[in-house]
Amino acid sequence: MTESAGRKLRVVQVGKYYWPVRGGIETYTYHLCNRIKDKVDLTVLVSNDCRRFSEEDIEGVHVLRVPRWAELASTPISPGLGKRLKQLDPDIVHVHLPNPMAEVACLLAKPRGKIVVMYHSDIIKQKMLFKLYRPIDWKFLKRADAIIATAPQNVEFSPVLSRLKEKTRVIAMGVEPNDFALTPERERKVAELRARFGGRIIFFVGRHVYYKGLEFLVRAMAEVDGHAVIGSDGPLTASLQSLARELGVEKKITFVGRVSDEDLPSYYHASDVFCLPSIARSEAFGLVQIEAMACGKPVVSTRLTTGVVYANLDGVTGLTVEPKDAHALAGVLGKMLGDPALRERLGTQALARVRREFTHDLNARKVLELYEELTRRTT
Repeated sequence: MTESAGRKLRVVQVGKYYWPVRGGIETYTYHLCNRIKDKVDLTVLVSNDCRRFSEEDIEGVHVLRVPRWAELASTPISPGLGKRLKQLDPDIVHVHLPNPMAEVACLLAKPRGKIVVMYHSDIIKQKMLFKLYRPIDWKFLKRADAIIATAPQNVEFSPVLSRLKEKTRVIAMGVEPNDFALTPERERKVAELRARFGGRIIFFVGRHVYYKGLEFLVRAMAEVDGHAVIGSDGPLTASLQSLARELGVEKKITFVGRVSDEDLPSYYHASDVFCLPSIARSEAFGLVQIEAMACGKPVVSTRLTTGVVYANLDGVTGLTVEPKDAHALAGVLGKMLGDPALRERLGTQALARVRREFTHDLNARKVLELYEELTRRTT
């Protein structure tokens, strides 16, 4: 049990939103909180989706939602965040970034507790806004007692974290492997999917935005003997479908739209290979790679200077190519589809690596160890 002076540590997790809102940060925070809630005195402090305050327990996690008055560049504006944080008087303030509102709230509240930052990614797209905001961001990160990055590459190549290596440590994201087990019901769904799409299936799931590099997967399919199943949607869906028609590969690609959490493992299991063709550092880790690996599937991804190459080790759990190279991507996908023994070897190693290094339980244990280390320094 994580304790301070004979009591549980008071921990506040500060994010943009919380469950049932879903997204990379929200999903990560949800799983972390569910694994530490019995070991610390835990409160989640986030913005609401409206202009009112709400308080509730979600699966045993105490959640405070502060009124949101507006949203700017994907950041909820909740002026009451700092006041609530000060009232809670935590031993540990665990802030999930990017979230400028949370940084401002912490700087104004000046909590006495230790500040832990979960640095999910650099701000890449909003360059001009970030340039204006950079002094506040830097002041907050200098104030932080510890920073968590999800991969060594996200420290080494980040223009921010590379200057703060002495207080940054790597704690990788994870999954619950049992959530992806091939049950009899999923086996029936897999059979249906393979009958629908045929063999030699390449699967992708993720928002259809620029940094995912889906254009290059669509272009690669002109040279691949296989079928690409593209899950989810986004602002680029229509243009990607148009590109597929222009290239004459629309019969080799199926856009299946949003895939439910219940059906997602079946899609992974039905595929022969998972592809993440991302092209920019906005793809900081690529948790979908870990999900595919938890299903025993090899991954084809790109050599970004981020945690993407940490999650998918080239030649160990899958294969990698240079970003924005449709011809190279086609060659590697073709190699993977044409070599069952290679797929089996990489997929087996991928599953073993997930169980060893990328689980929610391991992530939570390391986070709790960090809390204990920080509080010991002041006792």
